[in-house]
Amino acid sequence: MPRRFLIAPDKFKGSLTALEAAEAIAAGIRRIEPDAELDLCPIADGGEGFMETLISTLHGKWITCQAVDALGRSITSRYMLADTRDGPTAILEMAETAGLWRLTPDERDPVHATTRGVGTQIVHAISEHAVTRVILGLGGSATNDGGCGMAAALGIDFLDANDEIIDPIPANLLQLRRVDFKHRIALPAIVAACDVGNPLLGPRGATAVFSEQKGATPENQTALEAALGHLISISGGDEAAAVVPGAGAAGGLGFGLLHFTDAKLISGFDLLAKLLDLETRIQAADHVITGEGSLDRQSLGGKGPVALARLANRLAVPVTGFCGQADDAVRASGIFQSLHALADSGLPLETLIARAGPLLTERVVEAGLGSP
Repeated sequence: MPRRFLIAPDKFKGSLTALEAAEAIAAGIRRIEPDAELDLCPIADGGEGFMETLISTLHGKWITCQAVDALGRSITSRYMLADTRDGPTAILEMAETAGLWRLTPDERDPVHATTRGVGTQIVHAISEHAVTRVILGLGGSATNDGGCGMAAALGIDFLDANDEIIDPIPANLLQLRRVDFKHRIALPAIVAACDVGNPLLGPRGATAVFSEQKGATPENQTALEAALGHLISISGGDEAAAVVPGAGAAGGLGFGLLHFTDAKLISGFDLLAKLLDLETRIQAADHVITGEGSLDRQSLGGKGPVALARLANRLAVPVTGFCGQADDAVRASGIFQSLHALADSGLPLETLIARAGPLLTERVVEAGLGSP
């Protein structure tokens, strides 16, 4: 009897989308077990690729609208609209507007970056399509503004000592003296899919953990942390900043959603698992295959492929991981029945990135997953 494989990788960042990774893995299995039944199920836990993962499952359609990127430049952006049992629902990725991918390395500047484009998309979905729910994927941000830019786009005013409205980017937040909610638009239910549990401030916070990759220097980090601390103090956001896991996600956009929109933050994987019916699909499989570009200590905090592997373990279905690179923490975790990293080939990084698809297919063949 042919075996059934659930193939559910996340993206290999910089080289393969989640769907391309799934197709490369599937090609390897077909080469050595042509009769295998393959269930391709690309995943994303809130970051880039979140909308792509859900559009076919939810029978959604793409909506385009004008917005701004993290530096306030005009862009044409898109989000997904789907009819669900909860009514018309907009599915957004914050990275679509405020993502690091839109900036060149020398443009990265979290002190002046904004999430305003995220709020612009939410406003468009409400005003043009009367959505009753917004699902927003967090991750891949170029920002560290605590969600202030998004909040400003929704009508919340950030005021200085002269009661003048300021542009609430981190560079200006120490001028903040009052936050006025009275012009905020009416909002539907907002659910944020979050793949990290970091608080807003402190050694595990948004600035300390994530801002360097967004271009922050040590001096910038001091200023960014001070700006967020001042925001909390002035806006009365102590509980949202410290108590709810994920407040530090996406440069503090998690905090902004909690505090300024009354959103709920939930695990990106848990939301995806429900929408994609992953438990049923795992139970129907003889073998689960997952992975992403990098599996490391941070992945063990509950990122998609690790969360999927843990679910498969609970359901007693063997699970194999493929990745670009893996650290010792993941290798020693025992989560995967076997784990295969492209970097173990010893090939140069440029080659691994340029030929990731064919190399992934070959790695699957070498792993012998097709052997019953």
